[in-house]
Amino acid sequence: MDSLETKLSLEMKPGKALNLEDPFQEILGEAAARAHRYLQTIRERCVGVTQEALDRLPALAGTLPAQGQEPKLVLQLLDEIGSPATIASTGGRLFGGVIGGALPATVAAHWLAGAWDQNACLFDFSPVGAYLEDVVLGWLLNLLGLPATSAGASVTGTQMADVTALAAARHALLHKLGWDVEADGLFDAPPVSVIVGEEVHATMLKALAMLGLGRNRVHIVPADSQGRMKPSAIPQLPGPVIICAQVGNVNTGACDPVGEICEVSRDMDAWVHVDGAFGLWATTSPARKYLVDGVAHADSWATDAHKWLNVPQDSGIAIVRDPEALGRAMSIEASYYPDPSSKREPMQWGPESSRRARAVEIWAALRSLGTQGVADLVERTCRHAEAFAAGFRGAGYEVLNDVVLNQVLISFGDDETTTRVIDSIQADGTCWCGGTVWKGRGAMRISVSSWATTEFDVERSLEAMLAIAATESQAKHACS
Repeated sequence: MDSLETKLSLEMKPGKALNLEDPFQEILGEAAARAHRYLQTIRERCVGVTQEALDRLPALAGTLPAQGQEPKLVLQLLDEIGSPATIASTGGRLFGGVIGGALPATVAAHWLAGAWDQNACLFDFSPVGAYLEDVVLGWLLNLLGLPATSAGASVTGTQMADVTALAAARHALLHKLGWDVEADGLFDAPPVSVIVGEEVHATMLKALAMLGLGRNRVHIVPADSQGRMKPSAIPQLPGPVIICAQVGNVNTGACDPVGEICEVSRDMDAWVHVDGAFGLWATTSPARKYLVDGVAHADSWATDAHKWLNVPQDSGIAIVRDPEALGRAMSIEASYYPDPSSKREPMQWGPESSRRARAVEIWAALRSLGTQGVADLVERTCRHAEAFAAGFRGAGYEVLNDVVLNQVLISFGDDETTTRVIDSIQADGTCWCGGTVWKGRGAMRISVSSWATTEFDVERSLEAMLAIAATESQAKHACS
């Protein structure tokens, strides 16, 4: 028995008042100081990770010690070795993915929720966790303009939100044919046809695979030059059908015309699911909501809070128009679980049982921003993307997409040069962008999703990127 456990045992004897030093005071103070120092210096450090930081990571490995270390020493090691090996996603100049930087209120709420250590699977285990899920769902439905009677679930991210919503779709469509998929599985079940766009995200195909619907059995609909599904090309299929639309192409930001897709779906009585990891938030911006006209006519939606809403990882949301379909697809029963009809039990609406109370950070983000703050965040980051596009065009480089949201694709000529520019930008450390392939061409992808990105960050990053591109171009001409 260690010293702390011994003290607890001695001090907690019946009739004896507890008189014990606070085991959290010193370590939490140390954690707060280290975390604050990390955030204070984040804007001036290399946005990527240096080779030196990577080389030091083995200090976190080795043989597990027989005797545990003091918590303060554990934290010190984690900070000194781990912090330099993090991507500076909270600093405002990470553009290499649709990754938000956690808002101050959400970081603080995350810390508090960590201290609470709530298991948000049941109301009795976490009344505040379960209650806030209800509150947040109502706020989100109103904010995103979705049907007020929809049901929802808090999950890890859009991929699991897709799995959750599509499980509800699978249940509803097969239930109409008298098949109980939760009880009898898919063996001998009526086949479900799935229609996706040519630019379907890879995680959607993984979700279909996990549900037994098959990534290779999908019917692929052609897309236009920006990656939008063409509703006129959607095939009329018999039997149960799911159409997976996308708002917010991960390369171009383009949104499928969901309203038109829903019109086409009626002839097949198809279920329309919307993968809106970040694009669904366009509904909050008066200047951008036209991009997602008709999205409320779909049957289910998936999105992330850790992207454009800027809450800590990991936080996704599944929303389903038909609460009964979601409830039946996700239901779980046991003698030791409470009656789900008496109050909302979170584990009855999503795939996970034991999990953290993710709604806490979403609540903090929405409460601290308000509807206007969310709209401003979306619009501001879109303006930053437009500024990037204008800067590159002005310098003579090709922008490969129509910049309608927060995504920009840049070509620096041939694919080899583009790759060298991207590598050099990452090595420089002023900002961080990743590569992609669009319509057979290599491109640098800029995603602006963080509340922390300022006009100065855009100007500073543009200056560095254009200087690097010019240097690489000169080097190429010198060698040719």
